[in-house]
Amino acid sequence: MDFKEIKGLLLEGKTLKLTDEQRRKIEECHAFLADFAKDKVIYGINTGFGPMAQYRVSDNELNDLQYNIVRSHSTGAGNPLSPIEVKSAMIARYCTFIEGHSGIHIDVVEQLLNFINRGIYPYIPEHGSVGASGDLVQLSHIALCLIGEGKVFYKNEWHPTAEVLAKEGLKPLKLHLRDGLSVVNGTAVMTGIGMVNLINAWKLFDHAVLQSCMINEIFSSYDDFFSPVLNNMKHHEGQSVVAEMMGKMTKGTQMLLDRQKELYEQKHGEEYFGNAKKLQPYYSLRCVPQILGPIYDTLKNCEKVLVEELNSVDDNPVVDVETRNVYHGGNFHGDYVSFEMDKLKIAITKLTMLIERQMNYIFHDRINGILPPFVNLGKLGLNYGLQASQFTATSTTAESQTLSNPMYVHSIPNNNDNQDVVSMGTNSALLARHVIDNAYQVLAINSMALAQAVDCLKIDKKLSPLAHKFYSEVRQIVPVFIEDTPKYQEIEDLIKYLKNTNLQY
Repeated sequence: MDFKEIKGLLLEGKTLKLTDEQRRKIEECHAFLADFAKDKVIYGINTGFGPMAQYRVSDNELNDLQYNIVRSHSTGAGNPLSPIEVKSAMIARYCTFIEGHSGIHIDVVEQLLNFINRGIYPYIPEHGSVGASGDLVQLSHIALCLIGEGKVFYKNEWHPTAEVLAKEGLKPLKLHLRDGLSVVNGTAVMTGIGMVNLINAWKLFDHAVLQSCMINEIFSSYDDFFSPVLNNMKHHEGQSVVAEMMGKMTKGTQMLLDRQKELYEQKHGEEYFGNAKKLQPYYSLRCVPQILGPIYDTLKNCEKVLVEELNSVDDNPVVDVETRNVYHGGNFHGDYVSFEMDKLKIAITKLTMLIERQMNYIFHDRINGILPPFVNLGKLGLNYGLQASQFTATSTTAESQTLSNPMYVHSIPNNNDNQDVVSMGTNSALLARHVIDNAYQVLAINSMALAQAVDCLKIDKKLSPLAHKFYSEVRQIVPVFIEDTPKYQEIEDLIKYLKNTNLQY
């Protein structure tokens, strides 16, 4: 499954269907494991879990063993994950199972498929995973609902799972062989949250490029800073991509200046060019390709790693029909996802810092030279424009800077030191989500600043078509204002607008 298919499932209402070949592989693997395990000691089938693996479980208690791991590990705490994050996690678990190396009964996949396609979302608290034996606690909450216990979010309300299963004509899942362990043992939750993070981060990235274009239009920058000739001399894909995006997004503008025409083809005798018309803009305007380029590269690598993880066999032990063996190892370890989520949140924090500095440039009359302080269109001293909105943007940016300290290196041994090096991958994904949400807040405030600047200078008809469209849509949410009014609801509405808008350029 690729990233486009995942977005289709999460955002466009597309459904999953189990193929005949996938069904065959799952059933063949289960049949092999059932036969193979009859006279052997295999972890999680006839032994305890974790440090309890040294204890053999009697044959007449094997079925209870699978239920016990689900119920005993349903110990999460904190706010529930959102429905889209839960769906994404279930899709990740499904993708592991269809590889045919988990030894599960086909009923597990069919029940999971019903939950995904019918919009049944298990209650999963956000805290509980150390991301090393996978997301044991959060995945146990999924398994708990598959067997008809716990609660689910269904048709915009919380219900007892058993009640929803009855409404949908479904029966509680009966666990076989090692089904309980297979459902709870993997990286699906951190991967699922990571996928949602990445979808939101890509959209955020596009908006950041557009807002960076727009501020350069507002202040009539020379356009050579995003020249392909210049940027292709730096051998980084992201920088060249951002420069190309800026060229497309600013197509049709009347505001950007051509350095060749303005400075090279004319004689200039001035000793001072003035503060408003910068020979070279500040770095937050001029170095956009160099700043957002590495962020593009980070998002691309994150996408690659997450898609690989989603399509991997990430439980333990794994069953291989071809070699007729069961392998014990650590495919449930979440370091790949944890590391990428840390890199993602660092990248998005830098993006947020860039936009916050661009906003400061708009607000700071003594450095931009052409706008009133805080794009205050009222009476200075009596009115305040967006002065206080900057406080919110700056404090939010500062929080993201602190949250960007890496989780990947904060391993704490636990589980009687059986899990002595852990990934903290789900925590890393949750922190990345927080940083992404913060970035949307800052870009929402900056959207107001850009629109106010455009109206102050009366240049909306001179903007590029894409910038003008953005300006017009922002103005539908926040009309031009002179008098001071509360802005908290408008900020919230702009956040929703940014999250729900796909830029076409």
